[in-house]
Amino acid sequence: MLDRLTEIFCEVDDFCKVFSRFLRRFSFSRGSGSWKRGPDSCLSLSEIMTLMILFQSSHYKDFKSFYLNVVQTMLKPYFPKLVTYERFIQLQGRAFLPLVILLVHRTGKRTGKYYIDSTLLPVCNLLRMNRNKVFQGLAACGKTSTGWFFGLKLHIVINDRNELMGIKFTKGNVHDVTVLDSLTKDLIGKIFGDKGYLSEKIKKTLYERGLELITRVRKNMKPQTITEEDQKLLNKRNIIETMIGRIKEFSSFNLSRCRRFMALPKSSLLS
Repeated sequence: MLDRLTEIFCEVDDFCKVFSRFLRRFSFSRGSGSWKRGPDSCLSLSEIMTLMILFQSSHYKDFKSFYLNVVQTMLKPYFPKLVTYERFIQLQGRAFLPLVILLVHRTGKRTGKYYIDSTLLPVCNLLRMNRNKVFQGLAACGKTSTGWFFGLKLHIVINDRNELMGIKFTKGNVHDVTVLDSLTKDLIGKIFGDKGYLSEKIKKTLYERGLELITRVRKNMKPQTITEEDQKLLNKRNIIETMIGRIKEFSSFNLSRCRRFMALPKSSLLS
């Protein structure tokens, strides 16, 4: 984590400079009066984003422990104007939109060979789903091969180089097939998925715009005829399952710990 601190900060800082120029160019003028309230932040936007990225690359499951035990001790020399934990929680909302844009900017190379899969993100136990207020209106009750759950779904597309090509969050009751078209709208080539993406209609739609969907078939279906190369690529589909497993294991995707959700339009978060 610390060995890449300078590299991450330089990349984020370069992005923030371009992002700031973009905002100044297209934002509305404040006019003669000042509507800003409160003191200026001691931490810059690039510093806030860097700390949030470092947290995701650490093995800490909650941000408070990471900030108190790592940031305010080990990283204090690198961030001399650190604020308290409570103040940082107020500031991190400013980094949400830039982080999303940076993620889209950092997508991988279009190789023509892609893998797609989804995973569940429970927010609470089924017995307490009617009392959950943090994700009210965002989470929903869904069912997977492992059973029922209440929460969200994370859909991921990667290329054959294990580079991220696209992500999408949906409610837990959204079928995987419904997001396949929008999640791969700019991709051309072949995409491999599990049996959950079996759909002749969506397969035809993707094929007409240059993307061939290849999945395994169920036992009651006729065997499909694919080339030996495609069969080898289909057998390697477990690489995306491994990636999702590592993301959920080492990142803070334990949504049951969340106590606050950003006040953004729901349509911009779950579309």
